[in-house]
Amino acid sequence: MNLIKDAPLLADSGEPGFGVYVHWPFCAAKCPYCDFNSHVRHVAVDQDAYVKAFLAEMTAMRAISGSRTVTSIFMGGGTPSLMKPETVDAILNGIAKHWHVPGGIEITMEANPSSVEAERFRGYRAAGVNRVSLGVQALNDRDLKFLGRLHNVEDALRAVKLAREIFPRMSFDLIYARPGQTGAEWTRELNEAISYAVDHLSLYQLTIEEGTPFFGLHKAGKIIIPDQDAAAELYEITQSVTSAAGMPAYEVSNHAQPGAESRHNLTYWRYGDYAGIGPGAHGRLTSGGRKFATATHRTPEEWLKLVNEQGHGMVDRDALETAEQADEMLLMGLRLREGLDLARWSTLSGRGLDPEREDFLLQHGFVERIGNSRLRCTPQGMLILDAVVADLAA
Repeated sequence: MNLIKDAPLLADSGEPGFGVYVHWPFCAAKCPYCDFNSHVRHVAVDQDAYVKAFLAEMTAMRAISGSRTVTSIFMGGGTPSLMKPETVDAILNGIAKHWHVPGGIEITMEANPSSVEAERFRGYRAAGVNRVSLGVQALNDRDLKFLGRLHNVEDALRAVKLAREIFPRMSFDLIYARPGQTGAEWTRELNEAISYAVDHLSLYQLTIEEGTPFFGLHKAGKIIIPDQDAAAELYEITQSVTSAAGMPAYEVSNHAQPGAESRHNLTYWRYGDYAGIGPGAHGRLTSGGRKFATATHRTPEEWLKLVNEQGHGMVDRDALETAEQADEMLLMGLRLREGLDLARWSTLSGRGLDPEREDFLLQHGFVERIGNSRLRCTPQGMLILDAVVADLAA
């Protein structure tokens, strides 16, 4: 079966859906803040071998999931824009062979501005990609250099312009709470980003992750990031500027014009099922009335070896207990502006929320009810989301 590549984008149905995530683990360079499963190789990657392995692992995942209708596809990494368009085409057609893929579903690819070429972008579009997510991260060259990015602002804006011309939808990422960043600087940068007519922005606070080069530098006092109060101020500026521009947060770090929300990420946050394919990919698949958490080997070469030996690279396939599923659904649902579907959560967990705990959070303005069917965090509650979730889950 071939992918339907030019159908109009479908509207969000509001349902959790079923997503397929494909992880391309290779990067041209490793950013010093990044703790994602990404790997630098100084020899050419055998893309044909990886395509063959992706297709084999799809067969294994299809055996677990059974027949499903795909509502979104996401190619992440790593740097998926290092793939040849032919590689992308083979992967997407493989997904369409293993599951039912209607025309018009969201198909996203992550791309770095340093690896963007017009011919390659047009090749991805011809393969069926209809949404691109660009890793811009900053709009000044000083901070791009600090973040270890291979592109400059000129490269980033060229990539944004190409994406707007070629793809029906696009997004790009920015990192804030960078060393020395002021509220006025972040306000200007946000407004500049919005001016490029994107319909979606992912805005992440810089965090220092253990195991990254930044961790050691931060521990040695060579990198000083804004303190908790300053970071909270930058977060509040983020909410104010994007809301005023008609791109309110629909999730903790994601902002969109109405209707332009990421369908694939909504599948995660609404606690839908998704197949995770490729080195280091995670998944949630329901089979035989049980929900399984899957994970594949993180190292590309070891994953490839496993797939060649056993037909998949899975190293974990754990059946989740009901309580684990309920906690995951609670955590994911409260990240969303639309909130947690209380009836669905109660059906899964077999209980309701503790009235005293909920009332405490309501009275202190950390959560609010949306009618009788949903509960969501307030902007104040989003600042302490982990604590809110822990309180409700107890």
